[in-house]
Amino acid sequence: MRDRPAPKQRVLSTPATDALIERLTHKHGPLMFHQSGGCCDGSAPMCFPKGEFVVGAQDVLLGTIAGDVQVWIGAAQFAYWRHTQITIDVVPGRGAGMSLETPEGMRFLVRSRVFTDAESAELEAAGEPMHGGD
Repeated sequence: MRDRPAPKQRVLSTPATDALIERLTHKHGPLMFHQSGGCCDGSAPMCFPKGEFVVGAQDVLLGTIAGDVQVWIGAAQFAYWRHTQITIDVVPGRGAGMSLETPEGMRFLVRSRVFTDAESAELEAAGEPMHGGD
């Protein structure tokens, strides 16, 4: 019996993002991301030391990047983005004041693409992603 392939990943990262995550991990220890969908910088992915940002029961785990760095998103934001694959990228510039990349002169941002019908069906068949309360 063959194992079913894992569904399409909801979140990816670029090599530049992975390199910055590695530098930040050396400085701050294990990391996590959260995207709230709030105004201003809340709509950008925010990087924190793992556990510093308390994940709520409504938050959705999109997946992991750069090995084991969890990426969480608020439920209301996930409702809008559930049909897209997001890629966390990094560019020079001023990031969010609370996000760890800010002192590095970099900022994380999200790029996205819409899942194909087949990919969406795969994700739907896999079931709902984990929530913070699970």
